[in-house]
Amino acid sequence: MKNTIILFALIFGLSITACSDLEENAISQLEPSERSIDLATVETTINGAYGNQSARALESRGMGLTLMLRSDMVAIGNPTTAAERIEHDQFTVSATNPLILNPANPERSFWPRLYQIIRGANETLRELEFVEGEDPVVLDEVAGRARFLRGYAYYHLVRLFGDVPYLDEQTTTVEASVAPRTPVDEVYAGIIADFEFAKSTLPNVRVDKSRPSKSTAGAFLASVHLTRGEYQLAYDEATDVINNAGTYDLALEPDYRNIFHGVNSDFSKEPMFIIDFVATNINDESRDYIAAFTGFYGQATYYATGGWSVMVPSQAVYDTWEAGDYRRDVNLDAEAITNNGTVIPFTSFSSLDPRNTNRPHISKYTAMAGDTPPANTSGRDSDSNYQLMRYAEVLLIAAEAAIELGRTSEADAWINMVRERARNGDGSSAPSAQPANISGATIDDVLEERRLELAFEFKRWYDIVRRQLGGEAFGPNGLESELIGARNFDPSRDYLLPIPPLEITNNPSLTQNPGY
Repeated sequence: MKNTIILFALIFGLSITACSDLEENAISQLEPSERSIDLATVETTINGAYGNQSARALESRGMGLTLMLRSDMVAIGNPTTAAERIEHDQFTVSATNPLILNPANPERSFWPRLYQIIRGANETLRELEFVEGEDPVVLDEVAGRARFLRGYAYYHLVRLFGDVPYLDEQTTTVEASVAPRTPVDEVYAGIIADFEFAKSTLPNVRVDKSRPSKSTAGAFLASVHLTRGEYQLAYDEATDVINNAGTYDLALEPDYRNIFHGVNSDFSKEPMFIIDFVATNINDESRDYIAAFTGFYGQATYYATGGWSVMVPSQAVYDTWEAGDYRRDVNLDAEAITNNGTVIPFTSFSSLDPRNTNRPHISKYTAMAGDTPPANTSGRDSDSNYQLMRYAEVLLIAAEAAIELGRTSEADAWINMVRERARNGDGSSAPSAQPANISGATIDDVLEERRLELAFEFKRWYDIVRRQLGGEAFGPNGLESELIGARNFDPSRDYLLPIPPLEITNNPSLTQNPGY
């Protein structure tokens, strides 16, 4: 069920045409009050805003590379890969890093693309003011989708950059062009208000999980409150989702592997918000690049063309993961099938191509890329569903908040639900002994459970930031300590990314983050 509407003509209509990526330009030269607006017009605008999510600038490539490589779960494999990627892995990021903003191709950078999403959401809200003769409930639902997406984009921006200009549907072009950095607390206030509005207006259930439902908004509210250290609010929002799982048609998927299968995930009750790739290449923008970056040259385990061995976990990620934990088998490949049908271990991956690293590779994205069309280009022509929020994460948000509130037995129960699923594997044989049930869970326990359960799903870096774990994660006892090349993590600098210098040049009201 591939229901995502990818409207790339509109996406590029929404793209930034000026140097300043913060200008709130309308889709056309006419304001909504100066043109004919009906519900179909508004739906086109909001669908175009959502279509931006599958762009290569975001999780599929630019932002995905950034979030993965900055974590302690993924490191550079192929040392000949582009410097812009190595900078994030080594914490030597330049202020002009092109993944953040490339002036020559701003639509392929995640700072402007996130603001494109915001602009599309704001344009939707402006247009709604001029729609006449429609059911207010219908209009509120569209507004809920727009405000959810705006909150989602700002949630990334504020965690990546700290204070960022906050632009809403009332912001004029002139105001946007000189907007200062809005304090973090005010940005979060806007995010929370958007998610709360979305929760009040969106339906309980969506067949198309690339569009948010009421529970999606509630889950992201819980995540925001957890990030903010507002544990009672996080607990309340997460348990609201859990207690109403039947109403919201949510449940843990019995087979963890199905969540990351290009077809089976469409029929699972666990996904709550996804990016839905549709095996269509339009101007190289709608492709699933993470499959290519995590695969490796010369293997045909999933498709004949293989990948690029760029994002590869350290050996310690594999070695410290309990062998009986089914999630290790789903997430990592320790052997491969070559193009001539030979099975080889990870210690010989470089024999296929010297650019391959001899470490187990991530299989979560390569395995679900699918074979449509048959000549899948390094997995990029993909049927994948990227999991942006799923029910297991809600259970772990509730568990973490519960531990902070002294409700340890509840936390144990939620963590053990996730662990039981991991022990059961695909259900075809007796359950494994690992991971064993837990009793008396600590914060370290739940963070470790998140690291494994949500492995390679763009979550770990944000956990490191919100819990200030950088010194531990990248220190002598961290997972990456074995790798050649120093990790230059500096807690006074590296929890935030640099504001693009071009933005500061175009808008003197902006300032740079410390250390850049």
